[in-house]
Amino acid sequence: KCGAVADARAAFDRIPRRNVFSWNIMITAYVQNGYVEDARSVFEKMPQRDVVSWNAMISMYGRCGSVDAARDVFDKMPQRNVISWTTIVVAYAQNGDGKEALKLFRQMQLEGVKPDKIAFIAVLDACASMAALQEGRENHASIIGTTFEWDIVVGTALVNMYG
Repeated sequence: KCGAVADARAAFDRIPRRNVFSWNIMITAYVQNGYVEDARSVFEKMPQRDVVSWNAMISMYGRCGSVDAARDVFDKMPQRNVISWTTIVVAYAQNGDGKEALKLFRQMQLEGVKPDKIAFIAVLDACASMAALQEGRENHASIIGTTFEWDIVVGTALVNMYG
């Protein structure tokens, strides 16, 4: 959190018995500070990975604009959760491929994964970027049928999409 990545790595290297949590924290430190290659290296050396490890890599590649790499990691995941799906949808939406973001959002639902608020916001942004009013309206209707709290972020995403 302080940006002292070399110190974080030194501390990590001194951990006698690392677990998946300590590996994930090291990946996160690299990701948050823009050390893409180092994050990937740690990920590849991990003896065990969990969904958090995979999601961190998808997020990193998406933020760096490497959507193909994010998709490659996503496609190789042994198991996915709503965060995995949302992260890949966000990666496509934020990198200008609203069509693929919508496609993945639909696939997520077909596979029985219920979108959360963040997933809906991402898909509304994708609809806005493509001026896809009908898809936006359909997602708005889906939001109304959910149980999550309507807040300023969801409302703003709707205003952005309709506007």
